[in-house]
Amino acid sequence: MKNLNYSVFETFHSFQGEGEHSGRSAFFIRLYGCPIQCPWCDSAGTWLSAGESDVQKMSPEALAEAAATAHPDFAVITGGEPTIHDLSPLCEALHAKNIPVHLETSGAFPLRGEFDWITISPKTKRLPLSENWARASELKLIITEPEDIGFWIEKISRERVPETTTIRLHPEWSQHRNPAVLSAIADCVCRRGHPFRAGWQLHKLFDVR
Repeated sequence: MKNLNYSVFETFHSFQGEGEHSGRSAFFIRLYGCPIQCPWCDSAGTWLSAGESDVQKMSPEALAEAAATAHPDFAVITGGEPTIHDLSPLCEALHAKNIPVHLETSGAFPLRGEFDWITISPKTKRLPLSENWARASELKLIITEPEDIGFWIEKISRERVPETTTIRLHPEWSQHRNPAVLSAIADCVCRRGHPFRAGWQLHKLFDVR
């Protein structure tokens, strides 16, 4: 993979605002490109083609060096949909700097790379590949209406999701004050218990990226 460059939308140092690692220092690497394009996406700027000539290109080594300079607890590779790219060289470069690698993905494409943590946020427009359900460290379900919960419970029951995988129910942000959505999430967590947990976007409460 000589002379490989990734199309980079942005990099930044913040804290992880979602999931098991909420509140921990994280260096985010957000890549261009997403074939799924959910209507409520909060990173729609990444939808440009990864081949656009005016986007920033960075090598795995340059990205790893930028991450190392920030001294984070881990790096998060996200998008867009990052797994449309071969992430193996980027994972290798980050690991060479002793930086754990976390992935945020829909799970709809093959996962190429060695990851220390995999968050799969499945989308109804393009469901995860069967083999990816089993690789999830955690699932993040975006709930736009109460009925979404039943859909995902039925779907997950048919997949090879490990018993140790937590399942977080996140209100889609435009619905985060919708009592019907919030009540449905709370009811599911209270009635079912593990592996279901209520999810939130903590970074938005702090008004940081």
